[in-house]
Amino acid sequence: VQLQASGGGLVQPGGSLRLSCAASGFTTDDYAIGWFRQAPGKEREGVSCIGSSDGTTYYADSVKGRFTISSDNAKNTVYLQMNSLKPEDTAVYYCAADFDYQPGSMVVTGCPAIFYNTWGQGTQVTVSS
Repeated sequence: VQLQASGGGLVQPGGSLRLSCAASGFTTDDYAIGWFRQAPGKEREGVSCIGSSDGTTYYADSVKGRFTISSDNAKNTVYLQMNSLKPEDTAVYYCAADFDYQPGSMVVTGCPAIFYNTWGQGTQVTVSS
């Protein structure tokens, strides 16, 4: 199983970026993809997650109303549209997969990193003027 994250870069405050996470090498229809981020000196934070078959989504309070997660199941790709970016969004963003995901469970459990057992490489997002 492989996860390939892309789309990071340098953007000014208030700008937008779209991250992509392409997954390959698996057969299950029930899985969840999550975006996590880690800034220097800070703990890893769950940003947003989506269930592949039920479409359930989770957003951290810090990104609600600014970030949108979506999936293209035909392409096994999950996107994170990030708008109104702030300097505090600067971090390395990782995508990860939970292949033990139970549809409907995200509304109860949220998006804890401990559930995500397959990780892609990170992509740097820098928000600066």
